[in-house]
Amino acid sequence: MSDTPFGFGLPPEEPENGDEGKKKDQESGGGQGPANPFGFGGFPGAGGPGADNPLAAMFGSMNPNDLGAAFQQLGQMLSYEGGPVNWDMAKQIARQTVSQGTSDGIKDASVGPAERTAIEEAVRLADLWLDDATSLPSGAGSAVAWSRAEWVEATLPVWKELVDPVAERVGAAMGEVLPEEMQAMAGPLIGMMRSMGGAMFGTQIGQAVGVLAGEVVGSSDIGLPLGPAGKAALLPLNIKSFGKDLGVPQEEVRLYLALREAAHQRLFAHVPWLRSHLFGAVEGYARGIKVDTAKLEDVVGQFDPQNPEELQNALQQGMFQPEDTPEQKAALARLETALALVEGWVDAVVHAAAKPRLTSADALRETLRRRRASGGPAEQTFATLIGLELRPRRLRDASRLWASLTDARGVDGRDGLWAHPDMLPTASDLDDPDGFVHREQLDFSELDKMLGEAADGSASGSGSGSGSGEKPNLKKDDDKGDDAE
Repeated sequence: MSDTPFGFGLPPEEPENGDEGKKKDQESGGGQGPANPFGFGGFPGAGGPGADNPLAAMFGSMNPNDLGAAFQQLGQMLSYEGGPVNWDMAKQIARQTVSQGTSDGIKDASVGPAERTAIEEAVRLADLWLDDATSLPSGAGSAVAWSRAEWVEATLPVWKELVDPVAERVGAAMGEVLPEEMQAMAGPLIGMMRSMGGAMFGTQIGQAVGVLAGEVVGSSDIGLPLGPAGKAALLPLNIKSFGKDLGVPQEEVRLYLALREAAHQRLFAHVPWLRSHLFGAVEGYARGIKVDTAKLEDVVGQFDPQNPEELQNALQQGMFQPEDTPEQKAALARLETALALVEGWVDAVVHAAAKPRLTSADALRETLRRRRASGGPAEQTFATLIGLELRPRRLRDASRLWASLTDARGVDGRDGLWAHPDMLPTASDLDDPDGFVHREQLDFSELDKMLGEAADGSASGSGSGSGSGEKPNLKKDDDKGDDAE
């Protein structure tokens, strides 16, 4: 550990050669001189005219508008007293990233009436086709066409659920970086560090979500329900970019992507335990992540609110390592298997619906499989940010298993496995799909009967009104789950 944690040290002594020494030190960017008392190097204007004045050194070359923005950003950073992530900053940076456009020069744009109508019609037709491919009814109460900025606004609440568990661990680690003897005296400093930690995560997640907004085509691209329940959402601008070089008619591209979005909506709408199962797996994995406090100390010590790119580069080197414990390995296996089963089911169902109707079904399927398996730059940034890749590594295995189940048990038999998490295939079943397909199916009817008889006996024995011959536990809980959704 360094003697000056976080770069907050006393200014160095006056150089022997006076003003000339000060000038060289400022030009080289070294030292923590009076013009830079908090270790925040790299401010515009440092070393320029008026460098003896700390504010002039920090902001001297900025125009009044930039100066106001810089003070505002610094104030937001140091005054933040919310949770582990500064989500106001994340939203602001995500919107700014979206407004800059993607690397191919395409800027965000409002969705016009014609595009909205095209999306609504595509989702409506997709739902009709899916009726033949799955026993799960439609889950999309409405269809919407989003701009990239609208996607950011709509999905940030779910990103909060995903990121906060890891960010809380980092917030705790930031206090642990200081030696114990200093922690008692450094209450305000620790508070500032946590504020800066919220800004660090806010900056990084804002950039990642902003870039991802330029890549996604709907609300379920990463296999998790990012948008509001019951709302099938597609991004016309990104769909156009996605299909640009595929040699496939735009209408077919739009319809195929609508099939995927509508299939995701059906699954999450009618399998009420699935959302909490996936998010619980993410949180369980996050609990087993260790924070590299040495790297965290280096990152915070070099933190420069005017150069977020430096922070991004530092964080992209990774400061999270999963614990090498049986519990952590089990959490990762559970999450990867769940993601693979969701994406594999969608892949199999959409292919069954599209194959007889779209000549480009095979080509689009393979393109999306490769895209999902490799991930884009924003997904990689997000993986570094929370130490987890939200990619279904065994998508093809899961898709083959679901297709085999369809052949062996029919659509109803296949979809019936979503009735309970214990009925789903496991990671080992993906290794031996034939063994799972031909295994004797689990039958919960006897268990239901036993529980019902036990409830009847308990009610008649106690004479209480809490149970009156009905089966309260299984069915009522399911109903509550549906209502909650």
